Amino acid sequence: SEENEGIKALYATGLFSDVRVSHAGGRLVVTVVENPVINEVAFEGNKKAKDAQIQAEIQSKPRGTLSKPTVQADVQRIIEIYHRSGRFDVSVVPKIIELPNNRVNLVFEIREGQKTGVKEIRFVGAHAYSWGRLKNVIKTTETNWLYGFLQTTDIYDPDRVEADRDLLRRFYLKHGYADVRIVSAVGEYDPAKKGFVITFTIDEGPQYHVGSVDVVSNVHALDPASLRNAVKIHSGNVYNADLVQKSVETMAIEAAKHGYAF
Repeated sequence: SEENEGIKALYATGLFSDVRVSHAGGRLVVTVVENPVINEVAFEGNKKAKDAQIQAEIQSKPRGTLSKPTVQADVQRIIEIYHRSGRFDVSVVPKIIELPNNRVNLVFEIREGQKTGVKEIRFVGAHAYSWGRLKNVIKTTETNWLYGFLQTTDIYDPDRVEADRDLLRRFYLKHGYADVRIVSAVGEYDPAKKGFVITFTIDEGPQYHVGSVDVVSNVHALDPASLRNAVKIHSGNVYNADLVQKSVETMAIEAAKHGYAF
């Protein structure tokens, strides 16, 4: 109905905490309760993130109206700030302090927690290489609790995990697995372990060897024999995608020496 649509529209302005409609003597009476005005936004307990950094990312502002949905969204934004710096044990509780004249102070109480380490790294579908060998390929490391402190590489970082996914793919391509797929790289926080378990799922495919190797030149004056020494991969070798790329680059340099720079 138009009446319900009107109520929704008033709520949507974010200006009112309550909207009620009644009928009296043929008149439509709309009673509203205004949202309080924010006097001050403050943060308590934050040491690793500065007030200005947090304030720049939240939507609740001094002199703005207090909106509970906005406050809840701000809580998630603050949590995300800490997630980006490897702190997944963070908690944020908003507190509202009422002041005269329908004003409030909004305080976000923050418990930062410790930086979250990587408790375990798994490689599902890996058969050609041991987990220990594959751990040496990637940059992310497991936390060594014997040392009692976290290194840079054993703090959970989703960007680093994504880069590790590419390192794994390149490792397999270098060792003959031309069809390899790193299906997924997933980090899951384990509350019992108070750390992340990272699982790489790998579809290795078969290992290939090199059959025949030849050089064909479509440039009439460029003798393919002059480029054969630039080929870094040979018949019978395990296929190596890195050496194929290096062969291409070296052949381009040799061709340039013969006057074919492009």
